[in-house]
Amino acid sequence: MNEVVAGRRVHIIQGEYKVISDPDVVLSTILGSCVAACLRDPVAGVGGMNHFLLPGSATSLASSGDATRYGVHLMELLINGLLKKGARRDRLEAKVFGGAKTIASFSNVGEQNAAFAMQFLKDEGIRVVGSSTGGEFGRKLEFWPVSGRARQYPLTGAETQRTVALEQRPVRPAPKPVVDDSIEFF
Repeated sequence: MNEVVAGRRVHIIQGEYKVISDPDVVLSTILGSCVAACLRDPVAGVGGMNHFLLPGSATSLASSGDATRYGVHLMELLINGLLKKGARRDRLEAKVFGGAKTIASFSNVGEQNAAFAMQFLKDEGIRVVGSSTGGEFGRKLEFWPVSGRARQYPLTGAETQRTVALEQRPVRPAPKPVVDDSIEFF
């Protein structure tokens, strides 16, 4: 019997984060070289997850224009989202997943993603209570943000390759707002 039947599943895709305080919600995602950080405040009863493709820095954000791909941006959004929902930074705990080396001939961006997440959390003083990173195959992740429970399922080689294809697909930039640059003379 699927344990999520009584609750609601919210899927997180690359470049997203969610903050939840409903104990019946499970957050899920599929990871290859991407990393998901799962954070929660057990006292406030709030938690969340992000899903990022690249570790990132202020320089890479400025040059790319697409902040949603970068861990530095999504980590800040997740932490701030938790604080807005009543979490306290000193009570936050984290679990980190993903970062597989899914393509042998490429540089190990997965390892870089996982190392970035762990260093970011250490620098922010957020305790890491669990992690599962690396390996050669992707994983499906489920996280119950209120309880902090996490479960992962290893993906097969074919499933991992589909995940890699999604990760390599260019992210469509957000549509630019329409700017009325007409001039009206009186």
